[in-house]
Amino acid sequence: MADRSEKMKARLPRGFIDRSPEDIRAVEKMMATIREVYELYGFEPADQPLIEYTDALGKFLPDQDRPNEGVFSFQDDDEQWLSLRYDLTAPMARYVAENWERLPKPFRSYRSGWVFRNEKPGPGRFRQFMQFDADTVGTPGVAADAEMAMMMADVMEALGIKRGDYVIRVNNRKVLDGVLEAIGLGGDENAGRRLTVLRAIDKLDKFGPEGVRLLLGAGRWDGGKEGEGDFTKGAGLSEEQINRLVGSFMHLRPNAGQSDQDYLSAFFEDLRSTVVDTPIGMQGVTELEEIAELCRAAGYGPDRIKIDPSVVRGLEYYTGPVYEAELLAEIPNEEGQIVRFGSVGGGGRYDGLVSRFRGEPVPATGFSIGVSRLMTALKNLGKLDTSNVTGPVVMLAMDKDTESLGRYQRMVGELRQAGIRAEMYLGGAGMKAQMKYADRRGAPCVIIQGSSEREAGEVQVKDLVEGARLAQEVTDNKEWRESRPAQFSVREGQLVEAVRGVLEAQKAERGRGA
Repeated sequence: MADRSEKMKARLPRGFIDRSPEDIRAVEKMMATIREVYELYGFEPADQPLIEYTDALGKFLPDQDRPNEGVFSFQDDDEQWLSLRYDLTAPMARYVAENWERLPKPFRSYRSGWVFRNEKPGPGRFRQFMQFDADTVGTPGVAADAEMAMMMADVMEALGIKRGDYVIRVNNRKVLDGVLEAIGLGGDENAGRRLTVLRAIDKLDKFGPEGVRLLLGAGRWDGGKEGEGDFTKGAGLSEEQINRLVGSFMHLRPNAGQSDQDYLSAFFEDLRSTVVDTPIGMQGVTELEEIAELCRAAGYGPDRIKIDPSVVRGLEYYTGPVYEAELLAEIPNEEGQIVRFGSVGGGGRYDGLVSRFRGEPVPATGFSIGVSRLMTALKNLGKLDTSNVTGPVVMLAMDKDTESLGRYQRMVGELRQAGIRAEMYLGGAGMKAQMKYADRRGAPCVIIQGSSEREAGEVQVKDLVEGARLAQEVTDNKEWRESRPAQFSVREGQLVEAVRGVLEAQKAERGRGA
């Protein structure tokens, strides 16, 4: 007998999750819808391996002498560093550069898959998660960025999220860089402070304008008052710098009765005054104006695609327009609390990534959807109901001899050929345990054939759903045994028709319940 003290402990690594059949089906249903939108826009599927050479990940690595920081890495037999992909964009950039001569330009592709982060896990922060990306490589103009924003809006609506419950927010890193330069934070010597400022702006939704002001100044206490909680050191800007910076992303709001066009004209005039005398900032404003005009001309108004200077993404990564898909609806989370889910995807222009491999300018833009986060939001909104997926019909193994098992498998095969999910019980337990197994599998019905049914050329079909309903109405045990609820006999040749009738009746009942 084995020593129980030596048994291995089953435990899930921190930062990883096991997925249930319901979650897998919900993700597949959601991704099928997203894929249809991508295909409508002319994007083609592509896939790259989970592992890349570490140096191909480029700016995603904090330091070259710490190749395992941020990513899961190892060395192969040639002592070259390999890493699990950190996202889907860097492998795509490597693929495009490696196959540049044979690919159509622009190269429009989409991909989905797991990515891995070697970071400290926490609530909602995992070391493995799924992304679904779309990218256009080889288009320098912002028409490609405008199209990405439009496609994100179409994805939201295809998934059943109505207008007013989402918005695609668009900004331009050049505008942010121009504002920072205008307040005296240009140049390489201020690179660290610029990052601190951008991180502070990125906390606007979390901490509000006053919280951002604190982070731009001396710093912020987590508890809200001095000495309460942890202290986050700020960027150390002056009051004048803070006012000008906050004014750049807390911009005009439309007045009552003001048209979208009049609002945008005033908006861009005000934004241009903020970045005056900074060429990069002026270029960013011009690009945002063009994106707004392209979206408006295509029928995507500010209620769907909104220019928002507070959007900050990829602090050292994006080079131009950036965009973010945000859910505005109040949605119950897993604990039933009503929350704002916020961002479920985003992206932007990254003209430097493919260029690292080519040694020449290669413009690119794309966005990524956080699959798990969006799936959770859609499930909680009731947009991804997978409850109509039933388990397989279970053929009970009443007799264990080879002849009987072969006969059971033949009947199961007939059900499968008719397109009905079915399986034969393959365990070694008796009837009571087999019925319990069928319940746990969510089986709509079970098929029973003992010796008496076999001699008569019949089978028993037991409707588990109807049986469960009737069980609540019958209180007397004797009455229950005599009634044999929802169980009937049919000839073997009528099995498929009988099972199909049970499934159709259950489907109709679910429809009435909905």
